[in-house]
Amino acid sequence: MSTLKKVCPSRRTAHIAYAIRDITKLAEERKKSGGDLFYLNIGDPILFDFVTPRHLIDATYQAMLDNHTGYSASEGVPEAIEAVSHEVKNSGIEPYEILITTGASEAIDFALSALVNKGENVLVPSPGYPLYNALLSRLIGVARPYLLDEDNGWQPDVAHMESQIDEKTRAIVIINPNNPTGAVYREETLRQIIAVARRHNLVILSDEIYNKLILNGQRHISIASLDRELPVVTFNGLSKSYLAPGFRIGWAVVSGASELVEDYTEAMKKLVRARLCTSHPKQFAIPIALNGNQAHIKETIKKLQRRRDLTVERLNAIPNISCQRPNGAFYAFPRIDLDIDDESFVKGLIRETGVIVVHGSGFGSLPKTPHFRVTFLPSEDILNKAYDRLEEYMKRHF
Repeated sequence: MSTLKKVCPSRRTAHIAYAIRDITKLAEERKKSGGDLFYLNIGDPILFDFVTPRHLIDATYQAMLDNHTGYSASEGVPEAIEAVSHEVKNSGIEPYEILITTGASEAIDFALSALVNKGENVLVPSPGYPLYNALLSRLIGVARPYLLDEDNGWQPDVAHMESQIDEKTRAIVIINPNNPTGAVYREETLRQIIAVARRHNLVILSDEIYNKLILNGQRHISIASLDRELPVVTFNGLSKSYLAPGFRIGWAVVSGASELVEDYTEAMKKLVRARLCTSHPKQFAIPIALNGNQAHIKETIKKLQRRRDLTVERLNAIPNISCQRPNGAFYAFPRIDLDIDDESFVKGLIRETGVIVVHGSGFGSLPKTPHFRVTFLPSEDILNKAYDRLEEYMKRHF
């Protein structure tokens, strides 16, 4: 008999969960049994009727022909860094350092890993994108939730945010536009967050991956543009606005007074150098994306506005469901006006109807009321069929 012992995973992985992907296990079970599926769970435009702009593909291909297939500089190729610098300066940010990364997710990983020690905490929006909670769990740090106010269009509750701060708090995460609610933060709210960060000497980590997908002519404001001294790391990339999620190309922009951010930035660069570089040829899509034809963004927004309006109208017409109108990204976060467990609700919905949504509690512990997230990327025809099934499900059970 073998004396080998079972491999035990590290304790840091015990509490890592990613509801957006985890929920697909149930969907696969239904699919295997012959049931059809309506994917309202994944924020990947390419799964639907959106196409990566050809000039991004051509730029990547040309970079390969030009032999940009070895390692690049760890921080990124000069052309990409220059394009991002020009872009953020136009939005009012004065960059101290720009790092090109494997998607915005890697940028977020570097920013947290270079900042957070064991037992320290970071304020994260709740509801909010679960990556931050997962990374902090891996770092043996603490994700401390602050409330977004549904009655105030899902704006951050700044008073609750400040009440969550203690001597071990290192940073405040904001996601603007927000995933999962689609809220776009007002300037007044952003200035209040800056005041909190200044009072407590905190870094702001600002996730702006949806910053060009703003609906109804609303205006997106980068928080780093409102204070050039305060340490801020702004995350962005090609995945959402430029319809290239599979490229896995993003960036981090560090801003703030040099004497405040220089050591932190060098710590991030150590991590960047340790992984060598991100995909070399695909970095050449960045200048073409940021400086090239933007027509696809206008067309994308037109589609999203129609589908958003359909989503809000249909959801609000279903008894016991209410939905705020999102102003950015491509998500809505409807509330279930019943005393039920939202994860059980979603599992039942998937098994019985094939409509795949994500339970609200998968995006954080707040608010306490049950919610679920839908993405309105699918066509109007698919959305209507999915909402028909959702409405029938609600009538049958509630």
